[in-house]
Amino acid sequence: MKFLVRYFVLLISFSSVAQTFTNPILPGAYPDPSISQAQGYYYIVNSSFEYFPGLPIHKSNDLVNWELIGYGLDREDQCNGSNNLLDVQSNGGIHAPTIRYHDGTFYIITTNIYSPANGPTQFINFIITAKDPAGSWSKPHIIDGAPGIDPDLFFDDDGTVWFVGTHDKGDKNANGIGELWVQELDLNRWQLKGERTSVWTGACGGCCLEGPHMYKRNGVYYLMAAEGGTSFNHAVMIAASDKITGPYDSNPRNPILTTRHLSKDNWVHSTGHGDLINVTDGRWFMVTLGKRGDEQRESNMGRETHLIPVSWEKATVRWEQVSDNEWKPVTYEFPVGAPETGKVERINPIPFKQTQQYQDDAFNDNFDGSKLNLEWNFRRVPKANTFSLSARTGYLRLYAKPEIIENRGQASLMGFRQRESDFQYSTSIHFRPEKNGEEAGISLFQKDNNYVNFTLIKEQGIMVLRVIHKDPKDDPKILKQEILSSYDGQIMLKVISKNHQYHYQYSLDHGQEYISFVRSKGDLILSHRTSSYTGAYLGLYATGNGESTKAFMDINWVSYQGFPRT
Repeated sequence: MKFLVRYFVLLISFSSVAQTFTNPILPGAYPDPSISQAQGYYYIVNSSFEYFPGLPIHKSNDLVNWELIGYGLDREDQCNGSNNLLDVQSNGGIHAPTIRYHDGTFYIITTNIYSPANGPTQFINFIITAKDPAGSWSKPHIIDGAPGIDPDLFFDDDGTVWFVGTHDKGDKNANGIGELWVQELDLNRWQLKGERTSVWTGACGGCCLEGPHMYKRNGVYYLMAAEGGTSFNHAVMIAASDKITGPYDSNPRNPILTTRHLSKDNWVHSTGHGDLINVTDGRWFMVTLGKRGDEQRESNMGRETHLIPVSWEKATVRWEQVSDNEWKPVTYEFPVGAPETGKVERINPIPFKQTQQYQDDAFNDNFDGSKLNLEWNFRRVPKANTFSLSARTGYLRLYAKPEIIENRGQASLMGFRQRESDFQYSTSIHFRPEKNGEEAGISLFQKDNNYVNFTLIKEQGIMVLRVIHKDPKDDPKILKQEILSSYDGQIMLKVISKNHQYHYQYSLDHGQEYISFVRSKGDLILSHRTSSYTGAYLGLYATGNGESTKAFMDINWVSYQGFPRT
């Protein structure tokens, strides 16, 4: 019998209490958000790095309830050749996209950072387009001669289109994040044209200046960017100019959003890398990344997407001499992030009246459809014939491959984003290996060198259940293993995160009784705090451990329930 339960948390106000929503609006590994609107809806795209499908796209009509509708990169022909995502390194791949809508077409511009096994790192800036943001999206249009990362695409009122990029400070041709530049872009030929102009080194003079976005409001051009590095000093900075090519004057009240002035124990930290949206009634909001500090200032979810209100206030950037005895102030209006508190709040007034936030902290899949649920991701483009939804009706079949989880590998490994630090994740699998070394089960993973596998493996003709933890600094370590003498080919596996521990359990009688297997000391083993670009995933894994194999695992269902910490 299929196991399918849906949990909803309905956040609703009563009487005179204002309706509220809870941040993050996109829980789980959704960093570097960019937002656009078209035809009554809002759309967010996020970085995906080495994960596939890449460039997840969410849709909303109220800014707080978001539906995953597709991906900008969901075909192998978008991810090979010059835009290689087949063997991309950890923390490489797709960085900081921008989504924009113009004249009936959606555009996403982004960077693929690819480091070949031999040779210099490549910074591949490209654009994809679609009429429908749910897809399908075009093949990448690579923009030659565009250094740096995190590009922005800006459509001006006069019909010109501009590329906004980064490069090393003082070197227009060097990849880097010290200075912003602008150059006109020919969308008919997908080529830069005219002169490149360096326009801004940021409010801090070029320290980790990245993620630029350009806006135009009341005839004034604004450049907004992230600065300070994507950790505790992360921040959103902004500058203004009367001309698109500058010079740009920094807002004297920068940063307009940060947590660098707060305790590192604040509920969310490292906020930054924002994008602005002007809603239909004239109000402004910002989407921004931030890390929840659930425990020890970290969480397994990595960088997530949050929403804050924005207002505009005047600020004098400098004084300009107009005569020998007369000076006048040069004043611009600048955005003020979260004007009432100056920070990302957990609980916030709902953006639109007569709406309410539905937070679904569950993910359940019984594999009855003809297509794989959009929530499932792979580390890199998977090899052909990695899975099937038709080999056995009502089951996902995951085929074992020789590949194991390792740097640049295309293992039979798939998962969905962990959304809360406390959770329960379980699955029912059928696995009958024929050869020694064939292995399958659950994997909780964050990087090629940071994972926990709760799996069955055949050794010397005997079925063994084990939990292995791979830490970035150490070799894989067996936390526990034991022989399953009564295993008949079917097992249910469960992982519970509770009281800052992982509890591993299994059942051989279809869930009537779960047996406690082992506990791990900490629930932050997947935080990888030194490089938490990507959050943790909960998923499935099958391998021949280096040997060719015909083994496979049939998965009847998976069930995940998150439990938000207060």
